[in-house]
Parts: sequence; C-alpha cells; structure tokens
Amino acid sequence: MSLSFKQIRYFIATAEAGQVSQAAVNLSISQSAITTAIRDLEETVGAQLFDRAPHGMHLTYAGRQFLSHAYDIMKKVADAQQLNLVTSQVSGRLTVAATYTVIGYFLPYHIERLKRQFPGLDIQLFELNRESIEEGLLTNRYDISVLLTSNILNPELSAEKLLSSPRRLWLPAQHRLLSAGPVGLREVAEEPYIMLTVDEASHTSLKYWSQTPYQPKISLRTSSVEAVRSLVANGQGVAILSDMVHRPWSLEGRRIEAMMLQDPVPSMDVGLAWKRSAEFTPAMTAFRAYFRGAFHIPD
Repeated sequence: MSLSFKQIRYFIATAEAGQVSQAAVNLSISQSAITTAIRDLEETVGAQLFDRAPHGMHLTYAGRQFLSHAYDIMKKVADAQQLNLVTSQVSGRLTVAATYTVIGYFLPYHIERLKRQFPGLDIQLFELNRESIEEGLLTNRYDISVLLTSNILNPELSAEKLLSSPRRLWLPAQHRLLSAGPVGLREVAEEPYIMLTVDEASHTSLKYWSQTPYQPKISLRTSSVEAVRSLVANGQGVAILSDMVHRPWSLEGRRIEAMMLQDPVPSMDVGLAWKRSAEFTPAMTAFRAYFRGAFHIPD
C-alpha cells in the first residue's frame, strides 16, 4: 500500500489535536475517515504511530519520528504550491507589526519561508500590543500586521482571517475531568483556573464566561504561556487556551491534555490587517499573496 498525502494530513491533524474527534472537526471530515487513514498509514510504514487511550491519541516513539518527516513533506508541498504565486524578484522594505502570541507561536516558520521565497524583501518585524498596532497602521508607521483579527476594533482597518484556532480546556494528565464525560464551563468553574492575560486573553475569556451563570475561580493571572503550561501540567489549575499555543509537554516533561468543551467557546482567529485606504506596494502584495497561498484563501 502506498503512502498518500491525505494520510499525512490526517496524521498531523490527529497528532496536533490529540484526539480523532477534534481532528475531524478541524478538517471538517468524519472520524471514521481519519481512523481508516491512520490505520492504513500504520500498515504502510509498518509501525504503530499512536497509543490509543480513552481520552485521546498519544504519539509513540515511532509516531514522533514520523511526525517530523510528515512536517517536512507538508513543507515541501507548500513550497511547491508557492512557485508561481508572485515573482521572487520583489524587493524593498516591509514593516510588519505582530502581537506577542503571533510572533511566538505562528510567524517564525512563515518569516523563514518568506525570506527564502523573496530574498530581496527586507522584512522589519515589530512586536506590539493590538492598540499600538492599530494606531501604527493608521499613521503609516507599519505597512501590514499579523495579529489576532478577532480582537480588532477599528473600522478604518481591513482584516483577512488566515486560520481559526479552537480553544480547548487544558488539564494535567489523569485529571478527573478527562473521564467525567461531557464537560462544560460549569465543571471548569469548580477548578482552580490559570488566567492568561497577554494579547487580551483575559478579556476574551471573560466575555464568553459572562454569557453563562458561571465564573472561573482564578488562582493566578500571568502573561506567560509557559507559566500556564507548567502550572497546568503540575496540577495547579486548568486553563482554556487555543490549539495554536498548545504543546503536549511542559518544560518539566509533564503531560498536558486538551479537551473540547460542551459550551460554545470562540476560536482564536489569526490573520492580516492593514489600513483600509492603503495603496498596496509590491512588497505588501507579495506578503499577502504568500499567506493567501499558504492558507488556501480564495481570491
């Protein structure tokens, strides 16, 4: 049996989500399609890639090795799709503003690809909060930005969403809620809660909590995602954060599980923003075209 591109996509989605059900939601396909693809993939490579558990799918040693190869394959496919997007001869200076979360968990990979694809493009990157980015775009200090588009307020800006990252409940391994059946904000409200504050995360969180009769029992507020990760992994509380910043292991090597909630929790939307009246330069056009191609945004 030959290896297929579809199998690799489904494998990566499951590895990142930690659950077949969530991977199916993210890909808008059936769970059975993913289960079949992974089973066929394991037969093809001759190794078990996941350990199956009641509350999720965990990569085996072979699975972690294969994930590295899978990322390489997807990267090369994406590179190939970009060949005719815009001319690689684009040059000039481009000032790009981005928020903390975007710079830390989204942009580095894409900046490296942009610089390889457009070697004449001088990308100047600035880390700022959302208010400063909006003001900087309107006063022409920055050409374009990459930020959480779900937080943008100013009507003088245009925005284009690239991806929606679901928010899930983070729990330490073997937490009681992992085997408690359906879990909603009511159950979360009974747990110590670690509140992330960076990039208006606390404001966003309290907006969806306020639509329920429950409130989080906040034990700590922190601007550090790594602090949240370690505290959750060490059993000091739970958190609700996006898949984009989720990693299954803390710095201490302890497991962090993530599960979907019954109650509606908005996704974290990442995308581009620019001044509505701005005239696009070739550098801006190349930057936007790269991301539109990378995330399959239709013209």
